[in-house]
Amino acid sequence: MSVVEGTLSKARKYRSADPIKGAARPIAKSLGAFIERVPTREFPMATLDETVLERNCVLPQVADRAAIHAYKFLRTRLLHRLAAERWRSVAVTSTKPGEGKTLTSINLAVSLSREPNTRVCLADFDLLRPQVAIQMGLDCEWGLDDYLLGDAEPLQVMYGCGSQSLIVIPNKRPFGNSSEMLASARMTELLKSIETEMPNHVVIFDMPPLTYDDVLSFAPQVDCVLLVIAEGQTERADLTKAKELLEGMRLVGVVLNRSAERASKSYYYY
Repeated sequence: MSVVEGTLSKARKYRSADPIKGAARPIAKSLGAFIERVPTREFPMATLDETVLERNCVLPQVADRAAIHAYKFLRTRLLHRLAAERWRSVAVTSTKPGEGKTLTSINLAVSLSREPNTRVCLADFDLLRPQVAIQMGLDCEWGLDDYLLGDAEPLQVMYGCGSQSLIVIPNKRPFGNSSEMLASARMTELLKSIETEMPNHVVIFDMPPLTYDDVLSFAPQVDCVLLVIAEGQTERADLTKAKELLEGMRLVGVVLNRSAERASKSYYYY
């Protein structure tokens, strides 16, 4: 069995695995975003640069039909899994930088938000190298960095993007002490605010790669982890290490980015 197949087998195994005992997950809701629909807050709208969206291949400014199909396939599979498990929060990571996890996070969030009756919150929790706002061409006054430094309140860093179905929490600056900031009291309060203000949203956290300890320290706060790898870039040793690091976590799936098999569903393994 190849390392990729082994990692996928691990993801399938967690479909029937028992929840992690004793894990405090303030974002997790037993009914999730799929059963009860209650009125939600209207968030201020942010401006997106369509030129930047097109240049960075962000949906819907994507001409590649194979890529569009792949994101729809990923969206459907993920929604089915979240509904089946009554989960609603996903941490997206990769084995190392440059495998496309942020673009995957963004396009997955956009694709989900275009599904009827689905609302999404995309949070840039890659405090080491925040890229969500940059790749989306998002113009905002306040960001997660301002909130963590005590200069803004939670509602000031939550923006509607395109519609109220997609809420983005951008970050404008990196933090050297990222794992400490993720475990800070301010971050705990932000997670509570997300829970309160967006009780029916699917929440996607764009996290740093597994080469840093941020995902390991933050994993108890989310329902599951989505791993992004890249064909021709992710090496066998990277996957072996990822399997070890993700042991004990709910691995919801593995996304194979930049696959040569673009015409088939294997463009995205899940």
